[in-house]
Amino acid sequence: MTQRRLLLATLASLTLSSALALMADRAAAEDWPQWRGPNRDGVWTETGIVDKFAAPQLAIKWRAPLGSGYSGPTVAAGRVYVTDRLVEPKQQERVWCFDEQTGKALWSHVYDCTYVGVGYVAGPRASVTIEDGRAYSLGTMGDLFCFDAATGSVHWSHRLKDEYDIDIPGWGLTASPLVEGNLVILHIGGAEKACVVALDTQTGGERWRALPDKVSYSSPIVIEQAGRRVLVVWTGDHVAGLDPQSGKILWQEPFPPKRMVIGVATPIVSRNRLFVTSFYDGAMLLELASDHPAAAKLWHRAGANEIQTDAIQPIIATPMWKGDHIYGVDSYGQLRCLDAKNGDRVWENLTATPNVRWGTIHFVNNGDRTWMFNELGELLITRLSPQGYEELSRAKLIEPTTEQLRRRGDQGVCWSHPAFANRHVFARNDVELVAASLAAE
Repeated sequence: MTQRRLLLATLASLTLSSALALMADRAAAEDWPQWRGPNRDGVWTETGIVDKFAAPQLAIKWRAPLGSGYSGPTVAAGRVYVTDRLVEPKQQERVWCFDEQTGKALWSHVYDCTYVGVGYVAGPRASVTIEDGRAYSLGTMGDLFCFDAATGSVHWSHRLKDEYDIDIPGWGLTASPLVEGNLVILHIGGAEKACVVALDTQTGGERWRALPDKVSYSSPIVIEQAGRRVLVVWTGDHVAGLDPQSGKILWQEPFPPKRMVIGVATPIVSRNRLFVTSFYDGAMLLELASDHPAAAKLWHRAGANEIQTDAIQPIIATPMWKGDHIYGVDSYGQLRCLDAKNGDRVWENLTATPNVRWGTIHFVNNGDRTWMFNELGELLITRLSPQGYEELSRAKLIEPTTEQLRRRGDQGVCWSHPAFANRHVFARNDVELVAASLAAE
């Protein structure tokens, strides 16, 4: 082989290797297109992630100015979506789309939205859901939009409060839209048995409605049970399993509140068990039948009050299931491990987040590690096991701000769930959205 042919062959080999490496890298990457990740389960499967932070402060790749809001960012097809609120010169909500690589604003949609009877007015709660080139946003007072995800043009919209005669709950509408097939499913608490409604993704027309229940703040999920898809929604009265295509009730378990509807956490599922938990009403575990859609209560534990709790009783954070144990943060920031079979506490740790009322941690599972984002804006890499809490690394990601909670002086909180996508983390407070690389060198 001549020297020129050898050079050409070498370059071709390198080009092919580079292309294959790039394809493999892209295949290993994943988006975060909805609340709690691709499958709404707080699981992040990417590899090539750092094992330890290089410094006490994560290097910020980009920052984008933002108004206040509780909604966590979502990421799909090279774009990041989030919502916020303005109060001057008038009350408005905004839906934003940013470039994932640079933070440049690609489009935004602004609409008038006056908050009436809503506590904690920092802004919208629900994450934007991205599916099949469409973006679905739900505002605090029930303003629903279906956008072209790339351009921001509006395909259709609804003022759900008026159309469904919704008695907006004290913290507004918070459940993130769920797309299932050609339906977008909403937990809104409408009148005339419209606690849960399904709209056609293409036209926005109603396809079904279900349940006369009060609305809660918990986002619905879809699970596999007895060989079929089952929509699980934790309302203000029940934990219910519905046929996602028709809205037919397949099973329901009463879980009425003692003081007020306060369920925020998303139901979590492991094999044939389903777990829900709230601040005042404690924790409940259901057993899901494997041969037909049915559910039965295995245990329910609640403490005497918000300080003397039992099992796990969080205000915001969704717990995480690993093996036969459940991990979560209790009412005053206590990180706990539970034995799932009976709810017994295995251990408690007070170092992951401040020991304060409504202390919050968001949990994301990645392989044998659990990533935690605490209310101080810190990102923690940990291992959780029945043997205890092992902290591998901790770094500041974003500063807490005071608009979301004005009860801790100047300390502030970060209560919005971050997004983990394409080896990056995206987080927001009440003044900015930030992105930081988590890729291993």
